[in-house]
This record gives sequence, C-alpha cells and structure tokens, in this order.
Amino acid sequence: MKIDFLLRQGGTFALVLVLIAGCGGAETETGQAAPPAPIVSVMTVRAAPLALTQDLPGRVAAVRVAEIRPQVSGIVQRRLFEQGTEVRAGQGLFQINPAAFKAEVDTAAASLQRAEAALARARTQTARLQPLVEADAVSGQAYDDAVSQREQAAADVKQARATLARRQLDLRFALVEAPISGRIDQALVTEGALVGSGDTHPMARIQQIDQVYVDLRQPAASLDALRDALSTLQLGSRDGLAVTLLRSNGAPYAAKGRILFSGVNVDAGTGALLLRVLVDNPLRELLPGMFVRARVPQASHAQALMVPQQAVVRVAGQPQLWVLNDQGQAQRKAVELGELVERSYRVRSGLRAGQRIVVEGMERLSEGASVTPRDWKPADVATAADAAAAR
Repeated sequence: MKIDFLLRQGGTFALVLVLIAGCGGAETETGQAAPPAPIVSVMTVRAAPLALTQDLPGRVAAVRVAEIRPQVSGIVQRRLFEQGTEVRAGQGLFQINPAAFKAEVDTAAASLQRAEAALARARTQTARLQPLVEADAVSGQAYDDAVSQREQAAADVKQARATLARRQLDLRFALVEAPISGRIDQALVTEGALVGSGDTHPMARIQQIDQVYVDLRQPAASLDALRDALSTLQLGSRDGLAVTLLRSNGAPYAAKGRILFSGVNVDAGTGALLLRVLVDNPLRELLPGMFVRARVPQASHAQALMVPQQAVVRVAGQPQLWVLNDQGQAQRKAVELGELVERSYRVRSGLRAGQRIVVEGMERLSEGASVTPRDWKPADVATAADAAAAR
C-alpha cells in the first residue's frame, strides 16, 4: 500500500522540486534577487534648422527733425497749420506781419528807379562828350569825369537791385514755410507774439516719420556675433540685417527694419555697442520717443542638434549626456554645448543625429547599465495630454 501511494504521489513531488529549483535560479550568488532594469525617458536627437535671435530695448527717433525759426523779425499774424498733422515741404506755417517788409520793398524799388535814371543820364552825357573830345572841343578831363560818373551810376544800379532783392527776400520770409515734409508738433508761439531771427526757441518742430530710427544698445562683446550675422546675410547685399520690432505684448509690428552697418559704433563712455535700425513706418505706428523691443538675429544653423536642459549632467564642470547604445545600455558622453534656447541646449560636438539620450531617470543609471526606455514628453505636451484625458 505504501509503495503504491509513493508511486502515485511521485509526479507531484517532482513538480514541487522543479518549482523550487526555478525560484533558486532567480537569486544571485549572494542569495539576493537581481534588480529590474531602470525605466528612463529617452528621446532621439534630430537635426533641425535653428535661428538665434536676441531681444533688445530700443528708442524710436525721427529720421529728420527740423526746428522752425523765423528769418526775419516781426509780429506773428496767423498760424496756418493744424497741430499734430502732416505738412509738406514748402507749406506755409506762420504769417509774420508783412506791412513793414512791403514798405521796404517799395523804398528799394524807388531807389533802383532813381539809380537807373542817373545811369541813363550819365550814359547820355558820355555819348555827347565823346565826339567833342575827339575834336578837341572839350578837355579830356571833362570826358574822363563823365565816364567816371557813368561807371559810378552803373554801380549804384547794381547796389539798388541787390537791395531790392534783399527786401523782396525779407518779404517772402515773412511767410514761414516748412523746410521738410513730416509731422508737425504743437505750435510753440501764438498769434501776436514777437519773433526774431536771433530767437533760441523754435516756433514749432517737424519730424519726418515715414521712416524712423530705432537706437539699440547691447554689450560690446557681442560685436563679433553681429559681424558673423552680417557676413551670412541672405539678402544679396550688406545694406543691413533684418530686424523685427515687438509691441509691449510681444506681438510684432507690421513695419520691418534693418540694421544699418554704418550705424554700428561703440559708446566711449559706457562701452556699449550702439546699433541704429532704419524702419519703414508708412502707417505712422512708431512715434519718436517710444520705447520698443527689437528682435535682432544673431546666428543661423541649418542642422542644429538640440537637447533639453534637464538632460545635461555636469561632472567636474564638464557637460555630459547619457546616451543609449544599440544594445540599450547607458553610456556617458562628454559634449560641447552652445547656446541655451527655450530650455534646450545646442550641442556643438560630441553627439550625432539619430542617437538616443536619457532625459529623465538618469539618477538611477550607472555606466553600461541596461535600461527600459520610454518616450520622453515635454512638460507642456504631457500636461495637455493629461488635460485631454481628464475631459
């Protein structure tokens, strides 16, 4: 009976022994179970175009500014423009009382007429004496005096004409005209004010703003980067580097600008690099004195390798990345980093396109360790996915 029972239960005992042996195989030589491969978030590095820019504060200035001052003295009779509007070159702005200038013109005209009459008389006298002096009927001295009077009368006529032209010019200057086209500010004098050519204060100001300057400042150390950007222009010329102007809310202006290469200089007092941007302003959106931000190109890379900032670890100050090899094992590689753009570094060297790097979970890694990879998702993408799943 006992022998039959053992034979019937032998299969069960054998199965139990196999299971016990299998459990023992999962233990290490020290008797502990092997740890599972760490789960890490990885991404594949791809090459993509990258344009680097820098936002700089700037102030708007008019291309041309004309201060309106009188060229003659007198009382302002009328203001001939609407304040804050556009005026054209040659347009009348102020009318100074012209009565005194008209009287001076009449006086100068009368003096010219008298001088011309004296010249005509002197010419007639000279013409009469010429045959007489040839016939020795009169002395040569009398003829010489007549010729001298004729020349003096001719000079008097020229002087009278110049005086008349000057008086006519003063009469024309009684109408103060705009020297340039542009936007005129408020009038700084009113009707009835006495103005003169020696006044230090202008009557008004005109600013040409169909084009404006935007003056920027940045550290002088960035001059080399600016020169590199200028040398890689795709515009076909070196007239300037394209610049985008930004509103206070970050939205771009429709007007586009370009850095004038001739406007790049260094402030001797502060050591700052001064940049002058010329901007077309047909809509008059930019007014002199406004502060704006200008987005200035710094460099352009056709095949840039970008890695998240959090993927970079530093060992003794040397930046390194955890890279997965073909067997799925993690290895540390030293890299050279470039610019930081939106929480991502541009890798200059030490990495190639198509390699997989560890972004999250590298604190659990060791050299040559096998890992369980999963695709890394940026924080904003993960948050959007979680919100969509919650809905």
